[in-house]
Amino acid sequence: MTAPPQRRISILIPAHNEADYIGDCLTALYASEILGHEIEVLVLANGCTDETVARAREIPAPEGWRLRILERAEGGKLAALSEGDRAATGDILVYLDADVQVETDLLAQIAEALGKGPALYASGTPCVVPAQRAVTRAYARAWVRLPFVRIGTPGFGIFAMTRAGRARWQDWPAIISDDTFARLNFRPKERVRLPGRYHWPMVEGFRNLTRVRRRQDRGVEEIKELFPQLLQNDDRRPSSAHSLARVALTRPLAATVYVAVALAVKTNLFASNVVWTRGR
Repeated sequence: MTAPPQRRISILIPAHNEADYIGDCLTALYASEILGHEIEVLVLANGCTDETVARAREIPAPEGWRLRILERAEGGKLAALSEGDRAATGDILVYLDADVQVETDLLAQIAEALGKGPALYASGTPCVVPAQRAVTRAYARAWVRLPFVRIGTPGFGIFAMTRAGRARWQDWPAIISDDTFARLNFRPKERVRLPGRYHWPMVEGFRNLTRVRRRQDRGVEEIKELFPQLLQNDDRRPSSAHSLARVALTRPLAATVYVAVALAVKTNLFASNVVWTRGR
């Protein structure tokens, strides 16, 4: 029995003022159970005015791993990603948000899955981090039961692709939803959802949920307007309304909060001129 080929893996972590999260992100990543691969981690620090870079350097990398920090004076996730792609040396590219924590088996599963074809995309199974506020906990209980989360490979928080897959576009476009854009550059049969889990946080509070949901909706509409040809690669799944009705039967409070956030978005409640807010 021959050993699987060794691959080079580049993990790109865009980070703008993530001092409170980057340490936990890297600690979880470095605990990954993976052997036989060359691994580099690129922290793409863009416009940071806090201790993000110092905190990243404090976390000891495992033997054989290489940490590289690319600092940009200007903020901007998409420009940082483009710069990171040019600097990365990996055959497999993993894009990880700085506030996400992966479980120990996910990285190895990504390496195995993406070693099976020239242009493939993969992500893990998302778990929402338990929220502090009751309204966010209720919203999350409905949200995780929607088709977008349960079916297909959504890829929010972490997604990965082969180098050949990344070659399908040049620099990242200046858009809101980079994860949607990346996912839709691959046909459903080219996307792999893996059982390995990762932990993804939601913003706290009704106001912030509304603002983030509004931004997410804008991001999807932007893809439809600028890249309509990509929509043919979307997953076929049941309607969210039908799924939400089923949630209401067993979790009426969760469904009520979810609908309330959706209505707040539709009526422009809490609208502002701020392009993006983390809400933390």
